[in-house]
Amino acid sequence: MFDFSLYTAGLPLMGITTIIALIGGTLTGIVIGALPGLSAMMAVSILVPLTYGMTAEVAILMLLGVYCGANYGGSIAATLVNIPGTPSAVMTTLDAYPMAKNGQAGLAIGLATMSSAIGGFFSVIVLSMLSPLIARFALQFTSLEKLSIAIFGISVMAFISKGSTVKGLMAGIFGLMVASMGFDPNTSILRFNFGSIYLNSGVNFTAAMIGLFGMTEIMLSAEKKAKKVPEKQIEAVKNPFACFKYLRLSLGNIFRSSVIGVIVGAIPGAGGTIASIISYAQQKKISKHPEKMGQGAVEGIVAAEAANNACTGGAMTTLLSLGIPGDAVTGILMGAFIIHGLQPGPNLFNTNYNLISAIFIGMFLINILILVLGLLGAPYFAKLLKFPRQLLNTVILVLCVVGTFGVQNSMFDVRVMVVFAIIGYIFTKLEVPRAPIVLALILGSMMEENLRRWLSLADGQYWAYFMECSRKTPIAPIILAITIFTLISPLFKKTKVFSEDALDEYEEINKKNS
Repeated sequence: MFDFSLYTAGLPLMGITTIIALIGGTLTGIVIGALPGLSAMMAVSILVPLTYGMTAEVAILMLLGVYCGANYGGSIAATLVNIPGTPSAVMTTLDAYPMAKNGQAGLAIGLATMSSAIGGFFSVIVLSMLSPLIARFALQFTSLEKLSIAIFGISVMAFISKGSTVKGLMAGIFGLMVASMGFDPNTSILRFNFGSIYLNSGVNFTAAMIGLFGMTEIMLSAEKKAKKVPEKQIEAVKNPFACFKYLRLSLGNIFRSSVIGVIVGAIPGAGGTIASIISYAQQKKISKHPEKMGQGAVEGIVAAEAANNACTGGAMTTLLSLGIPGDAVTGILMGAFIIHGLQPGPNLFNTNYNLISAIFIGMFLINILILVLGLLGAPYFAKLLKFPRQLLNTVILVLCVVGTFGVQNSMFDVRVMVVFAIIGYIFTKLEVPRAPIVLALILGSMMEENLRRWLSLADGQYWAYFMECSRKTPIAPIILAITIFTLISPLFKKTKVFSEDALDEYEEINKKNS
């Protein structure tokens, strides 16, 4: 039965403090996204410790503002300097920069803003409609279903992450090993603490997260030599509101791209980059003038931006309803939920009904802010590209150290952060993805707890008990079958999900900006 109160119960939580945090988070996200080399992952991981003194709704909505704002902000650098501000804006560069070179920078940013906002609105509608239904269904899951979902999440993250599936699985296994440190959840026996009392409760997730994504990015940035902008920087940003005359002609493209974005976003580990590539490739296939895409086509910008911003709602759908992050950023957001005493998943709809409602309302408001701030602030955001990167790295470094220390007022956590920064740096050099580590750190306890519970109930008759559970509900066998297929599929043949042209253009941009 439809419960409309789910969409209004959060209104009392939307006080002045929450609204200010929402605006501040969205603006911060846009600024970070507009600066090449920074990302939503880095921003959210660094800001999580700063939310400790906030209430849960203020903290979560501020971080969501950063997440969604950064996803959009990457299009600004993509338009003006031909460098994706965030990885998800990589396909936007193909048409936005050529359009800017033709004196239409304002139109390009306006199109990106309009498409991002509408794609975001669509994803919030899907989030608010589907997540309660999925959560209601997931409440019936037994330990076997929960275990299979956790395995699926880490496996898909390993499969989709950049690099080989084997390296992704290695990263996931490493994360599970780290997650097993501390007290056993069933027997309370101490394990893998290496004689340190600081590891009795395991590795601090926030410290590990900031090290992997905050400090590692600073190290990688410092390693690069100062580069000149590869092509002329576009400084004149005029009349972004001209985008609305293309709205009627772009509605079909926006809707199709938004659907792709939501679906891809809901797949653990996929993210906005993959969504924008798929959407761009599909648009090129059905376009009446495919030869114009890559030369300043309106439809190319619309397809890429609608898809990558629609990913946010898809990723949040699986996070809120199943407790499985849709991408690395929602993995970090899951850590923020846990820090504030909340456990994402189906039970959250029963225990924190008002907060769920506030998230729906907040994400809708965030996309309104993206539309308003993006169109009004485009000329000012363009000036951010002149900000000295060395100064920015120094500020981020200070925030990493102060934020990590502030979690428990512990210098040991700072040392943990440094260790994970070195690990993240080494893994990056070896082309081992870092995202599976974060997901494994989060899902490790869930996997172990449900595995141990299921083994205990099986009482040694594992196969017989598995078949008995499967006869009652086929969910777990289906999920495990999909997981196995996902992992072995690279052994057969690479599926051509993207068009060859889109992949070639994607690789060319990566080489140019590496």
